[in-house]
Amino acid sequence: MPAVRRPAPGTWRGRWHLLPLLAAVLLLAVPAGDTEAGAVYGVPLADVASGVAVLVCVGRLLFLRRRPLTPAAALVLGLPAVGLALATVTATDPVAALPGFVRYLQVFVLVPAAVLLLVRDAADFRILTGALVLLALVQGATGVHQYVTGSGASYMGEEIRAVGTFGPGDVMGMATVVGYGLLAAAAYAFRPGAARSGRRVACALGAAAALVVPLTLSFSRGAWIATAAGAAAMIALTGARQALRTLAVLAAVSVVLVGGFGVGSQMLSQRLTSITEVTSAPDRSVTDRYTMWAAAAGMWRERPVTGVGLKAFPAHRDGHASIGLSAGSDTEGAGQEFVRQPLLSPHNMYLLVLGEQGLVGFTALVGGWAALLVGGVCRLVRSRARRAAAVDCGLAAVGLTVWQCVDFLYADIGGPSTVLTGVVLGLAAWWALAAPERTTAA
Repeated sequence: MPAVRRPAPGTWRGRWHLLPLLAAVLLLAVPAGDTEAGAVYGVPLADVASGVAVLVCVGRLLFLRRRPLTPAAALVLGLPAVGLALATVTATDPVAALPGFVRYLQVFVLVPAAVLLLVRDAADFRILTGALVLLALVQGATGVHQYVTGSGASYMGEEIRAVGTFGPGDVMGMATVVGYGLLAAAAYAFRPGAARSGRRVACALGAAAALVVPLTLSFSRGAWIATAAGAAAMIALTGARQALRTLAVLAAVSVVLVGGFGVGSQMLSQRLTSITEVTSAPDRSVTDRYTMWAAAAGMWRERPVTGVGLKAFPAHRDGHASIGLSAGSDTEGAGQEFVRQPLLSPHNMYLLVLGEQGLVGFTALVGGWAALLVGGVCRLVRSRARRAAAVDCGLAAVGLTVWQCVDFLYADIGGPSTVLTGVVLGLAAWWALAAPERTTAA
């Protein structure tokens, strides 16, 4: 009986399993304001695609019995599910906590597990991070157009803030996407032996440099800090000599880009200066953020073990916030009329988890992120020592994990781009927890 011929691993015929994950990433380019094109029964298309990816994994495990999770991966990804279930059952209103349980389970357990199971090798990893770069370029180009034409979100009385297709209701959406894409492109360019790769590395460097512009025009201080931290971590892990060269180039590029903004440079400098003035002369958004941080901490002190329950922050906010908290944040521009959005979260993922899930949920969830970061760095150091061909995957995984951990100091989950958090954590889990033969292959 003749042997069955399988598709070569380098061809697209053998990578159909990536299609749901690629769809979950690329469908975020659909304008969020277009509810008919961007959602199915109120569920964003990207979230629908992520659900399909989870179902594909379940089908492969049940019928093909392929690629089960390793014990370490099952522990790191499974413990958050236990913490989430406990926070839901013990919530002051368990029924109201159920949507939060589903959302957290999707972002922090199911989607990362799907990425870990569906990404088979470094080539799959690069295809998925390439989709992140492509999405970032599309959203970034939209954001730059908004700034140039004055059709962006309102910022300091002018509609110039770059928000991409996410609209003023999700000002962090484009900044998040662009930050992911910038780090993914830079990781490919930073990998050892990149100088010998020619055209692809030039494209990666060009994409990373181009994405600096929309990231700057997003006026998102948290995204700036997170991207700088992720890039610094990647540069440090490439080696001292290459790190010095890279830092010199980045310094020169930064001077050119900032000097080329013209009238926008004044707003940019004010935004940069405000980072160091968050304690001496904070603006309204920073004051509200401090107040909500204190409210989340008060919820945790009230119920330190299990928290007040998922999605319960708005219900308990006023009981723990000071009178200085404003009624909401004002959003306008990018095709949207003036809207006052209520403050439904503390804009700090760590405090949100602590207040809503208590020490049990915080330990399970944040402990898993720490395990992914430490495991990723350790494997990257070992791979560099062996001069493995997939070091760029490790650089991307570590850089994206650092970005996410730093960004969670200033933001939390919410909005259409949230599904990408699960994808990024899945890429980090693949690098840190997958079998060694899958991560060291070219």
